[in-house]
Amino acid sequence: MEYQNFRNHLSKILGVPIESLEFCSSYYEIKQAKKNEIILREGEISDCTFFVEKGLLRMYSIDKAGKEHVIQFAPENWIISDTTSQLLNEKSRFYIEAIEDSILVVTREGFFENLSKVYPDVAEKNQRLMFNHIKNLQNRVNALISTTAEERYLEFLKKYPNLMLRVPQWMVASYLGITPESLSRVRKELAKKKFEI
Repeated sequence: MEYQNFRNHLSKILGVPIESLEFCSSYYEIKQAKKNEIILREGEISDCTFFVEKGLLRMYSIDKAGKEHVIQFAPENWIISDTTSQLLNEKSRFYIEAIEDSILVVTREGFFENLSKVYPDVAEKNQRLMFNHIKNLQNRVNALISTTAEERYLEFLKKYPNLMLRVPQWMVASYLGITPESLSRVRKELAKKKFEI
């Protein structure tokens, strides 16, 4: 079935019956993004959410010194968006970029509202997903200010299994809030402890 990952998400996560998935197709569109293509830029107002059917995206900011700070990675089956820009109609402070050639399912404002009219449970389940996203962001902020580089790296490996094989080391270091040199040291120390990376 075409766009199987997205259809599974609608069915298993949001509870939209399999037989009704064709009905949903008018509420989203498919976008192909080439490697290094930026699909959201700082200063733009975001009006959509990206579900990664295939490929890999990242969200990042650039500080005044020109340094990039990776906020999130989104491999297959992940959702990524600038929620603040979307909900508050504010200019985005972030970029979203394809790290690999990617196939994305793009949903715009009204997607969940329209689904909820037909499937009332969708609103509650989507809200739960949003709360979970907020919880994860809070945990990430807390980890950045209260845990060691090694602890953050181990948590990264749990959250994003196999991503080290797909992402340049400097991006991982940026996500962890450390330098690439520090990340190399952490990996070497873990190797000494016979930790499997």
